[in-house]
Amino acid sequence: MKQETLRQLLEDARHAIEVTDEELDEARRRRRLLASAMRHAFPGSTIYFNGSVAHGDANTPLTDVDLGAKLSARDAEGYGPGGKDPLPLMERARDAIRTELGEEFPDLTVQVEGRRRAVLVRFGDPVTPGQPDFTADVMTAIPHPSGVGLYIPNMEISDRWDRADPLTHTKLVLRALDDTDRVFARTVRLLKHWNKTHSKPLCSWNIKALALECIKQPMPLIEALETFFTHADEALKDGPTDDPAHVAGPIPLNMSRGDARRRLRTARDYLKLAQEHEDEGRPLSAQWALSRVLPEIVPDADATDEEQERIRAPFSAAAAIGPGLVHGVTSTRAWAP
Repeated sequence: MKQETLRQLLEDARHAIEVTDEELDEARRRRRLLASAMRHAFPGSTIYFNGSVAHGDANTPLTDVDLGAKLSARDAEGYGPGGKDPLPLMERARDAIRTELGEEFPDLTVQVEGRRRAVLVRFGDPVTPGQPDFTADVMTAIPHPSGVGLYIPNMEISDRWDRADPLTHTKLVLRALDDTDRVFARTVRLLKHWNKTHSKPLCSWNIKALALECIKQPMPLIEALETFFTHADEALKDGPTDDPAHVAGPIPLNMSRGDARRRLRTARDYLKLAQEHEDEGRPLSAQWALSRVLPEIVPDADATDEEQERIRAPFSAAAAIGPGLVHGVTSTRAWAP
């Protein structure tokens, strides 16, 4: 079996899951079509992009894209907590999207009913071959009276509006990409795969919010991952993650805090073990440990022979020195396993 370093294994892993240029090009084209429809529906609005495509951390298969329209004061008049709910705005967006995209995408569906926050667009035509579809979440947002952040729809609460700041979120992520020479995005890609294969303890935005707190400069990927897991475990000790824009409420977890922290600590410990094995010249054992954190994209490795050789090594050395030390080494062997 070819023996690779942890660095190369992680490079191979991130390339295995990163979105292709073809997927990105088509997703961005469809996003532009949606942005055009929203500008026609809401003249004077500011279109913003968020989510994995905007943040530069999309993985393959690429299944969705996110965007929103910050409405002008004229279109937003009368809407907000204590005023009108978002439904008429969402319906206006739906009608514009159907009109402008329906001819190119005959199987297009645009859903408002039952949606909590955003208009759901189903293209009926995947971007990644073999996937069932490609979708978009399209938000109709209004300016917050304070001038900081937005009100976005939340049809599941009595006020029908929540405060958020997706524009600042994207700015923070893009700045992190520059500050870390894109290590931030590469780490997030790997973390999203870890999350998906370990019962999804965190939502994608929670991963990024925690990463913003601790990945602030270029560093090797193995170091970035260990830094994240160590920081995330400590950060969640006192409660859920705060909104990096200091506008919305804390970010909820997908499971209990204790269970999420246990998964983070387990990942951290396997990464440390992988590095210990590599430092001690056991690349297959290192690969085995790393594959526990990133299954599927880091191949499993059978380190049995390597570990047996490690155990046998002290005895071979003792035998070479002479029989007088064999007894002492035998007692060491009994303790080592």
